[in-house]
Amino acid sequence: MIKLKRRAFLAGTSAVLILPALPALATGYTEASVLKEKVSSGALPPVADRLPVNPLVVKPVETVGKYGGDWNMALVGGGSLSMLFRYQAYEPLLRYTPDWSGVTLNVAEAFDGDAESKVYTIRLRKGMKWSDGQPYTTADVKFWYDTVLTDKRVAVTSQGHWKTAGKPAKLEVVDEQTFKVIFERPNGMFPLQVAWANNDHTTRCPKHYLEQFHIDYNPKADELAKQRGFESWIAAFQAASGFQDDNAFFLNSSKKPCLNAWMFTTAPGENTERVIAERNPFYWKVDTAGNQLPYMDRIVYQMVADPQVLLLKAMQGEIDLMDQYIATPNNKSVLYDAREQGGYDFYTLTSTEANVMNFIFNLNHNDATKRKLFRNKDFRAALSTALDRQTLIDAVLVGQGVPAQPSIKQGDPLYNEQLATQFTAYDVDKANAMLDQIIPKRDDQNFRLDDQGRRLTIIFEIDQARAIFLDLFQLVIPMFQAVGIDAQMRTMDRSLWETRVRQGRDFDATAHQFGANGGVAAMLDPRYYVPTDSNAMYAPAWQLWYLDRNNENAEEPPEETRKLLELYDKLKATADPAGQQEVMKKILQGAADNFYVFGISQPPDGYGIVKNNMKNITRTMPNSFGWPTPAPTMPEQFYKA
Repeated sequence: MIKLKRRAFLAGTSAVLILPALPALATGYTEASVLKEKVSSGALPPVADRLPVNPLVVKPVETVGKYGGDWNMALVGGGSLSMLFRYQAYEPLLRYTPDWSGVTLNVAEAFDGDAESKVYTIRLRKGMKWSDGQPYTTADVKFWYDTVLTDKRVAVTSQGHWKTAGKPAKLEVVDEQTFKVIFERPNGMFPLQVAWANNDHTTRCPKHYLEQFHIDYNPKADELAKQRGFESWIAAFQAASGFQDDNAFFLNSSKKPCLNAWMFTTAPGENTERVIAERNPFYWKVDTAGNQLPYMDRIVYQMVADPQVLLLKAMQGEIDLMDQYIATPNNKSVLYDAREQGGYDFYTLTSTEANVMNFIFNLNHNDATKRKLFRNKDFRAALSTALDRQTLIDAVLVGQGVPAQPSIKQGDPLYNEQLATQFTAYDVDKANAMLDQIIPKRDDQNFRLDDQGRRLTIIFEIDQARAIFLDLFQLVIPMFQAVGIDAQMRTMDRSLWETRVRQGRDFDATAHQFGANGGVAAMLDPRYYVPTDSNAMYAPAWQLWYLDRNNENAEEPPEETRKLLELYDKLKATADPAGQQEVMKKILQGAADNFYVFGISQPPDGYGIVKNNMKNITRTMPNSFGWPTPAPTMPEQFYKA
């Protein structure tokens, strides 16, 4: 009999909490019938040889499931691939608990921090394997460290949780299963950040596969790159590893081994109609009866052109479980009426987002005149004052919401009233008066002229799959035009939008939804409060400066923003939850004073749809990018009755 202990880190601290042991695991293991056939034919080793010595035991939400079936979903447009982290690619060293109260072990069998939160000792599972059967060991972690984190030629700008004082932590490999992460300064939030959405690259970098693309491991890497259509080994390695971009990580990735429950057999970019992921025969988790997970054979994503097509498919019962791109306020009544026809019901998503839609101006714009204007807090405040939020809430959000800025929800210990409520009162005369002090001149059509005498045209570049944004902007544009701003909306495919707003400085403005409205989430994802990563789209050059001051596209922020970034460094170094809150309150007050972005309303609780025959579904869960809904509820134990 095997008994496992689970460990979970208390939110905001490196102390370890020992939780009760899971129920005893049955002696021996079982597997899906399709895998038994492959074992019999000699195509696969026996299940006991495919699992690690200590597989992770998953206690099903409802009951031990049964094998078989497809999980049917959809991908909207060509750029919604980051959704895949939510469904089949969330396998970090530590994962968030289902209630988001902290983190628990996942890929790691042990994860311990010292008293100063400077040294973390991590032990992998002995005998764990990639989806192609090759061992997953500390050699893979070291390969990632050497070729991605610290290789300036590859130039990955994320992974800030592996750095303190702008320097990467040291990696010390102890043996094949054990390594240490040694920080120069305390990093009390490291365990929480490891579990964040797609942060943990150490579990997604198979050395035996990727080394062929890196010149330090393959002298003919340049030659291989050219054969694959790339200019150099660097471009080929970046494409193969996928660490440059969340969407790119999944493109043409059916040959790349993984640790996920399902592995691509037809990956994004390889088929225009659907994407298919099949069960990983070397998956390292079992249920309490010793059944190797996952239960379902495949995930099948239909490729659909737009959210309206997705809505029709859901109503016809073609979607098993999903909320992204479909569960909008306007769709709820339609989906409710079609429940019997589609054979589904709703699950509840508790809101963790900062706002239903955030207006984001490019404070690092290449155009000096627009840059100066957009950085003027009074300009942003005037446009915020020009918004009739109640009309937007009533017309588009079907009355669900209260006017608010991107902020912390009321009742949370971090709530800041100024941040939440300033410049939310609709007053078109006041907005016009404020703008008259900044850009008083107008043309013959009553549009304002900038300091160069040009009509002030502001183009909001929007991800076309965000249906609710498109509906909101139909009403927002006339509101901005009423105060003399030639506001326009340009919609585009998600992949182009990602490139434009995350990697460029020539866009005017955009809108986005995510971010966090309280607690641990706000500390880990403070995108609207301080520009710490690429999600701070209002300051693409400032966040680069924070992450890598040697980056040629980085720009030193003004003093007030630098002070907030210094406070965030202090927050990351603090392990004590009370101390973290005190520092975060100062950051939020600074965000209120700087007023980087503005919004419409904090979102009410949302919903998703789930077919009636889907089992082991958590019926109420957080709705967040960082807690990648529904991944922490362990989809590998979903099954169809």
